[in-house]
Amino acid sequence: MIEQQEKAVEVNIVVSIVEDDAPARGILADWIHRAPGFRCASRYGSGEAALAALPAEKPTVVLMDINLPGMSGIECVRRLKPLLPNTQFVMLTVYEDADHIFNALAVGASGYLLKRVSRGELLAALRDVHAGGSPMSSNIARKVVQSFQRPTLQPSEAVELSPREREVLELLARGYLYKEIAESLQISGPTVNTYIRRIYEKLHVRSRSQAVAKFTHVPGATEAGAARFTPEKRA
Repeated sequence: MIEQQEKAVEVNIVVSIVEDDAPARGILADWIHRAPGFRCASRYGSGEAALAALPAEKPTVVLMDINLPGMSGIECVRRLKPLLPNTQFVMLTVYEDADHIFNALAVGASGYLLKRVSRGELLAALRDVHAGGSPMSSNIARKVVQSFQRPTLQPSEAVELSPREREVLELLARGYLYKEIAESLQISGPTVNTYIRRIYEKLHVRSRSQAVAKFTHVPGATEAGAARFTPEKRA
């Protein structure tokens, strides 16, 4: 009878935690450790440490903070996802603005939770992402939905972006960081900032996600740009 019970709660979701706050890291690990069917495989306090160790560990799910010392959680996911294509990354953060949400999903995160999530909600989210879902806190999901409900541009609202501005915006849409855009286009960081400021002014937006959402509704914007410009992304 005891052997049958042990088989019934066999571990099948292996979780790694990347969180710089030690008490929070401990709480999360305890939540996972005490849950049937879960195992907390490892804990890291920085993106650099996680990047060095996780490719060998191959966890089922990685809980990733965004605001880490040094490398950000978003940058860490961007680097890890190609190395761990079968691992699911769930952001666990205090940030709920559109830019952080969009950037995290663009680099490969499958879920986005706020740190006020309860233990039950967290475990349910981990089961969901393991089963192929994309768990998000409710207000995060609402913002994602709203980004697809922005009104399309009317012919009278034609936006005239220069070829270089289109290239910059196309790279933004692919999740590139400002530094990576500068490297890909072989221009300086301040020049990238200038282009982005002009793009925001022309599109009448205030964030990356708004700019990309609006730009994708410009007829021929992404198709023409993609055919013309496909630089190789740097690691």
